[in-house]
Amino acid sequence: MAVAPRTLADPWTIGAVEIPSRVVLAPMAGVSVQAFRRQGRRFGAGLVCSEMVSACGLNHANERTLGYLRIAGDERPLAVQIFGAEPELMAEAARMVEAAGADLLDMNMGCPVKKVTKTGAGGHLVDGDGELAARITEAVAGAVSIPVTVKMRRGVEDTSRAALHVGPRLVEAGAQALTLHPRSVRQMYTGEADHALTAELVELVDVPVIASGDITSRARAEAVLHTTGAAAVMIGRAAQGNPWLLRELAEGREERPTNDEVAAELVRYIREVVRELGERRAVPFLRKFHAWYLRRGAFPRTLRQELSTYESVAELEAALFAAAPGAAMLVARWDAELAALGDVEDDVELGLPISIFGGG
Repeated sequence: MAVAPRTLADPWTIGAVEIPSRVVLAPMAGVSVQAFRRQGRRFGAGLVCSEMVSACGLNHANERTLGYLRIAGDERPLAVQIFGAEPELMAEAARMVEAAGADLLDMNMGCPVKKVTKTGAGGHLVDGDGELAARITEAVAGAVSIPVTVKMRRGVEDTSRAALHVGPRLVEAGAQALTLHPRSVRQMYTGEADHALTAELVELVDVPVIASGDITSRARAEAVLHTTGAAAVMIGRAAQGNPWLLRELAEGREERPTNDEVAAELVRYIREVVRELGERRAVPFLRKFHAWYLRRGAFPRTLRQELSTYESVAELEAALFAAAPGAAMLVARWDAELAALGDVEDDVELGLPISIFGGG
């Protein structure tokens, strides 16, 4: 009997966690704050991930690091990602993540940034014989009852196939899903992701594999899903300032948002980040997002520079509403809908920190 090919809209599972679509929003340092994750779920991402959290910072009860464990009900299912190179510290950090209410515990074994790799963590764990990576995975999987997953790169060198050796070891040690970004640590984000390697990993393991890297359109996502046999695709940089891509992937609806829709969504996002970080920290944090959003519409070239000079949310909103007058009506409509729903917040009131690290 013929089996229908999986689609991006199909539900799937990691362990006992049900995920409503095969679109996963990547963990991105300095980007994946709670507001970003909640927006991702609202636009159709089946699973969202926190940016990576230092296991050492959690173990030392660093106030800013503990802020990563703020979880809202409307971002579930959520994976909280930790990084480190010491099995015992990683296991204890995993217990803290589970206690905070995360649905999944993800481990970063792919970050290429020197601040992480020089400690032996991140992408350097998927190199050599993978013994330390396996010991960490075994310790973490034994410490928690929620599913444990691992995000990794192909290896340190450009021609490395280390992920194909280490991946099965991690599954044997307790990983219930793997994400592969098939670039090397040395490549950072240059060149192309080699998803032929992803297809090989899928054949080697009996757990879901998430394909990450260069997923920039629905056509690309479907091609990677079908040619690799991966369970899902992970969207990273392409979703920055473009949540409409997530809806296109998950629902098949190609959207070209109007200026009013882009400005309104940016205002909504600004307000959520301010609620989370406070205005003083949010305003500089948001500056990179302005440029990402404004690429989606036909705005004056000077608007991006203008927004970067403002020090208050009131100034930002006034400039955006002036550039896209219909945005104010859209925002007012959303505010009315939220007011009708009442107070549905379900999270821990902790300040969420901004990571000092680069992406993974």
